[in-house]
Amino acid sequence: MKKVRILSIDGGGIRGILPGIILSRLEEKLQVYSKDTNARLADYFDLFSGTSTGGILSLSYLVPDENQRPCLSAKDAVNLYLDRGNEIFKVSTWQKIKSLGGIINEKYSAYQLEKELNNTFKDFWLKDLLKPCIISAYDVKNGKPHFFKQHKSQNKIYNFKVRDVARATSAAPTYFKVAKVKNEINTSFPLLDGGVFANNPSLVAYSEARTMSFEGKADFPTAKNMMIVSLGTGSKSQSYEYDKVKNWGQIKWIKPVIEIMMSGNSSTTHYHLNQIFDTLKDIADKNAYYRLEPELLTADTEMDNASVENLRRLKEDALNFISNKTIDQQLTTIAQKLIEND
Repeated sequence: MKKVRILSIDGGGIRGILPGIILSRLEEKLQVYSKDTNARLADYFDLFSGTSTGGILSLSYLVPDENQRPCLSAKDAVNLYLDRGNEIFKVSTWQKIKSLGGIINEKYSAYQLEKELNNTFKDFWLKDLLKPCIISAYDVKNGKPHFFKQHKSQNKIYNFKVRDVARATSAAPTYFKVAKVKNEINTSFPLLDGGVFANNPSLVAYSEARTMSFEGKADFPTAKNMMIVSLGTGSKSQSYEYDKVKNWGQIKWIKPVIEIMMSGNSSTTHYHLNQIFDTLKDIADKNAYYRLEPELLTADTEMDNASVENLRRLKEDALNFISNKTIDQQLTTIAQKLIEND
């Protein structure tokens, strides 16, 4: 039985450039090994999962053109970050004053972000996307996770505009205001960035796949019947000295807590999936879970540092990661396995 192929992308703001470039290289390898210059990620993954910037990337790969083919290549998708990131994370003097640098109000106006999402996703609905996906957000009114599910979107209750899904999953606390989005029957949902609980959404994707049927593949698949490719955004735990943090109050803890939640969730999810796949008996099944976590060598770790210099450094760090012989071979293996399971 061929494996259900899952792509999962972490949150991380402008650091989405890192998985974006890695996936551009993977798409190039898919084109080489399939001998199809038009091959796209959407042709070889059965389920997409993303949080925040990973949600935006996942959605970008699934928007159809007039021929029901992916409108954007992986390179097109990451170029949106490289070309427009500086505009999205631009803060005006008035916004700085009004928010006290993000302490009493959101740090950035959502205008430019919403403009770019509108330009990219236009008037597409979830039901229009080419493949199933699950995108995470958090419902602040009801105090619970909210998952946008393309595979349930034929039901109007679960159908949302793609641009609204992207806006909701990227509504990072203190950075952008809470998103208020409506489904096709006009019910409103006030939503935050899914990174507050599932910055690494690969376990979300795994559990969702367990409830699904896939044409030509296992219904309600277990880990044995799955292949998961999970990409990080260069998250790493910051070190804090006890003497420095012991008397911190709410204001000083805001930013570190967000970082700790994101990096902690990503690491914990990776640990659990490793445990799940390690229980499998067949070595080929054990080796069907891949976690690619690029290292930040020169770029700033800040999610919102979209200066021209840092955009360049993020790109360089990503290119340095994929130029490593071990990583390059791993991407080759992933591409070949994806094609074998088509």
